[in-house]
Amino acid sequence: MDDPGVALFIDGENLRHYVEKVLLENGFKKYEYSILSVNFEKMFQQALKGLNITNKTYYSAKLQSIPETEVISKLLIEKQRFLKTKLEKQGYTFMISGTVRPQFVEKDGKKKIDFKEKGVDVRIAVDLIKAAVDKEYKTVVLCSSDSDLQPAIKEARNRGLEIVYLGFELQPNKGLTFTTNKTILLRGSEIVDAVDNTVQLSAFNIQK
Repeated sequence: MDDPGVALFIDGENLRHYVEKVLLENGFKKYEYSILSVNFEKMFQQALKGLNITNKTYYSAKLQSIPETEVISKLLIEKQRFLKTKLEKQGYTFMISGTVRPQFVEKDGKKKIDFKEKGVDVRIAVDLIKAAVDKEYKTVVLCSSDSDLQPAIKEARNRGLEIVYLGFELQPNKGLTFTTNKTILLRGSEIVDAVDNTVQLSAFNIQK
């Protein structure tokens, strides 16, 4: 019987949050470096060593623009397209699911635009169950620290799917560590070492 291999499911927004937090804490300027500056293959090289990864999926949400956020929304869409092209060249499936909607919040007496993502975790949960039911893979490496995925993880495991939690040394999720078969933590040094200094946010004219 053929080896069904291993799938890598990446919660894009979750990964972006932790990667950019690590970069900021290691002296990289916020408006010059982001997840776009990171070489994914190099970042995951040590963590995924020895695993026969046959499918890599990066989950992201569709960006929506409204007149009040037109400028920043266009910049975010441009960044997403850049990342999509970059990852597809590395063999990733760039899965658009759910939406990102701008919301206005009050902070320190000032109005601020906050972009909220909805629906990506639902798609990941569905794909975990599908992988288990259809026996698509023996193992799924889940790069996400979203606790909402725990019910889907439990159900997928009950159906025979092995799930490895690929978390972050910076802030591992104890619930996912308990719920999954195994935990691998991505070190901050692995993220820093994967930075490509030729890719900076200044190319997108993003200043805020």
